[in-house]
Amino acid sequence: MKKSIISVIVLMFFTCPLWAQNSVDGGKKAQREIVAQELEGFNLSGYSEGGQKSWDIKGDKAHIHGDDVAVTNVNAYSYGKENMNVTAKEGNIDKATGDVNLKRDVVVTAESGATLKTETLQWQRNNDLVQTNDKVRIEDKGMTVSGQGMEAHPSLKDAKLRSDVTADILSEGKDKKADNRIQITCDGSMEVDQATQSAVFTNNAVAIEISTGRKVKSDRMEVKFDKDSRKIKEIICTGNVEVHQGMNITYSETLVYKADEQRMIMTGKPKLLIDPGDKTSSAILNY
Repeated sequence: MKKSIISVIVLMFFTCPLWAQNSVDGGKKAQREIVAQELEGFNLSGYSEGGQKSWDIKGDKAHIHGDDVAVTNVNAYSYGKENMNVTAKEGNIDKATGDVNLKRDVVVTAESGATLKTETLQWQRNNDLVQTNDKVRIEDKGMTVSGQGMEAHPSLKDAKLRSDVTADILSEGKDKKADNRIQITCDGSMEVDQATQSAVFTNNAVAIEISTGRKVKSDRMEVKFDKDSRKIKEIICTGNVEVHQGMNITYSETLVYKADEQRMIMTGKPKLLIDPGDKTSSAILNY
């Protein structure tokens, strides 16, 4: 998908060793409170091997219990190719593993302005995995995506929304004169791959062309994006394809939707059912 969106999905400040170096600020007051295992004005920073700051985590208060550091009102920044900010009401840092768990009003904001919102977010450093079981909403210019559960591998630059996905995405308008919008839903997963600029929707995938009301259903939909505009270039549908337009339904094995022309190409024994609800005028045309 869009580079900025994928950057948000695959997140944030965990692309270098978490505990390469850290510092805790707080002066004499913090030093006294270390003994009590509680810090106010918590500030923890991480540095790359070259000595450059790679991330920064701040919080109103940190409670330390063994290897667990519980932080309130988390405000974190990552510094790299695209700076990002992460906020949450609560967070837990495992000093031994470097794993980070955030919860309550988790918001990730990319430098581009794209945002990801969820209630919990976990990052497993050793598995190179970012995930949540909660509902996720991603917003960017020209696209809004929501779904239940998410997992991403930052180093591989791919991500997966697990189920109940709804995507509202901008596409090229006809003859590129005006933008069009496509809404795609599916019961199963949505997988995005930044390397191929594509997204795959599975299990009862449904796409609606907002300007015409045409509806396409299939088992699987692969959406390809233009590398320059980042808008939908084409949609490839396979498995039990249906096209609903008005009272007519067309069936086929495969379908390719050309976004800039708003044109559909159907192959694999297309069959048109004209007004199936009207018993006096219904007809079936096979091609």
